[in-house]
Amino acid sequence: MYDVLAGTTSHPTADDVFTSVRDDVPDISLATVYKALEAFVSCGVARKLALGSGPARYDGRTDDHEHIRCLSCGRVQDIEGLRPVDWMEGIAALTPFDVVGYRLELQGYCPDCVH
Repeated sequence: MYDVLAGTTSHPTADDVFTSVRDDVPDISLATVYKALEAFVSCGVARKLALGSGPARYDGRTDDHEHIRCLSCGRVQDIEGLRPVDWMEGIAALTPFDVVGYRLELQGYCPDCVH
């Protein structure tokens, strides 16, 4: 199941992962998929993206990176090349917090939904 998550950049929902693995593991339950995904998150080998009002999505990438989400269909995509590290360090200097990471999500409409 982890190879399904690690092998995609589509940020699948638990239902998406369930559909992907069901052919190989016909007796698998959706509850098992949820438990496995949460275990991956707990172990630090995946991230859970609770974005907007839709279902949570899961990401096999655990490095700090940014996302853009379609407000219409919920599609989530990585944004490559954007590194707001200087911005994050500047904000961190203004707070008493020990900043250890960040999450950045841009929102808009994907090419399929903008028309």
